[in-house]
Amino acid sequence: MQTVRLGRTELAVSRLAYGCWRLARSGNDASDFGVTSRAVQTAFDAGYLLFDHADIYCDGRAETAFGRVLRESPGMRDRIVIATKCGIRPPSHEGAIYQYDSSAPHIVRSVEGSLSRLGIETIDIFQIHRPDWLMDPHEVAEAFAQLACAGKVRHFGVSNFRPSQVALLQSACTAPLAVNQVEISLLQLDAFEDGTIDQCMTQQMTPLAWSPLGAGLLADGAAELLPAQQRYQPGRVVAALDKMALHRGSARTALALAWLLQHPAGIIPIIGSTDPSRIRAAALATEVSMERAEWYALLHAARAKPLP
Repeated sequence: MQTVRLGRTELAVSRLAYGCWRLARSGNDASDFGVTSRAVQTAFDAGYLLFDHADIYCDGRAETAFGRVLRESPGMRDRIVIATKCGIRPPSHEGAIYQYDSSAPHIVRSVEGSLSRLGIETIDIFQIHRPDWLMDPHEVAEAFAQLACAGKVRHFGVSNFRPSQVALLQSACTAPLAVNQVEISLLQLDAFEDGTIDQCMTQQMTPLAWSPLGAGLLADGAAELLPAQQRYQPGRVVAALDKMALHRGSARTALALAWLLQHPAGIIPIIGSTDPSRIRAAALATEVSMERAEWYALLHAARAKPLP
């Protein structure tokens, strides 16, 4: 798989990332490790070099299971880039509230926890998972600087931030933010219209696209939709993808991902399936070159209305 530079960092990553949020869902350590080992090894063998985590994925079990894979796969850690996130605090007990937390103590504790669960000494990319309404950009910047100075994190980024929120945090940080991870797909075009992609290109940040297949609606069907994804109407896009797939002899999944890869912003789609065949099939997207007319044909189907 081709590699690209991540943001303005020295890190070389694959054109597709592997998302680890489904790795340890059963809660059974033996079963979870089996799923994790097969998925991660398949992704690694297929050329995926960027692995996406968060401290809340399966309540930390995804990081723990991934850490065990690293221990049992000598040499893998040195060849991959590990990203993880913090900032979402689900209710810890009955009566507690769901909240976001970008305070310095929480950031530092979260990094320590992720390092321990992953069994590594340094996180390559550490991100704030969701914009915190109480975020003090200078406090976040100080926490970032402390972690970088201690050698615990190499580079920093954000996730689900609007352009104004990125600019606010960047104004306090001495080092450039490397990534902004947002939902981008043919069913979710907001990043192209709200300035997110424009800002990434201007600031040389890499856009990481979560749910690039619309939670599976553009692939073999969705097993689980987030509340905001319930409104998606994939019919027109799926029909356009199937028509193009028949003409080109390519798979629908590969074309939907190739549409993102074609954009000059250097979007990196994050693949979240644990099915080895789907992980390998997604990798074929990096071999697809799409003509401008084809790209716009899919955009027309996604917009469901003429361009202005």
